[in-house]
Amino acid sequence: MTASGPRSSQSVGFLTVCEYESQGLFGGYLVLNASGRPLEFHCTAPVRPSRAQEILYGATLQAYLHGEQIGQTLLEKAKTAPLVVFTDAPAVLTVRNFTSLLVACVMPSAEEPPPDPVEAAGRLRRDDGSLGPPPPFALRLHTFQVGTERLSILQDHRADAEAIAQRWEPLAAEFDLREPFGRIREAVDEARRSATRAP
Repeated sequence: MTASGPRSSQSVGFLTVCEYESQGLFGGYLVLNASGRPLEFHCTAPVRPSRAQEILYGATLQAYLHGEQIGQTLLEKAKTAPLVVFTDAPAVLTVRNFTSLLVACVMPSAEEPPPDPVEAAGRLRRDDGSLGPPPPFALRLHTFQVGTERLSILQDHRADAEAIAQRWEPLAAEFDLREPFGRIREAVDEARRSATRAP
């Protein structure tokens, strides 16, 4: 297929949140073409919740900051509509409530050590119930497999799984879904350091 074929117009989004203790949360969004080259990159200014927000939002604060405040802002800035937006932070999945784009979380592979059950239980619960009863307001996730990747989506958007699988399968063999998140973290770190050096 030539560079001008339909495959060249396909793009994939990668959205994550980086936390720096001294500055707060930074969001980064990278859109790649089917060859893995960047089409767009956006990052946010630091976001730091106030003490009042921490108290009032309680267990819902992380989902609010990652999905609504950071994720929604970044997706609205972008000009490209990707086939799928992937994240490596489950709380970012809540951005799906504010966009028509398909959003999926790349879960740890079988080779990666599982998350600590006590820590994980406070943040997410897979729909197979393996982490036990969720605490109030925990993210409820539907986990499914596409090729060798385990992906999760919000339980409320479970119908997205089939569309994500159909869109992702033709490209799955050519993409390492974890590698772009490293690029985003390096770019966000560079932008953050540049900002602190500016007069």
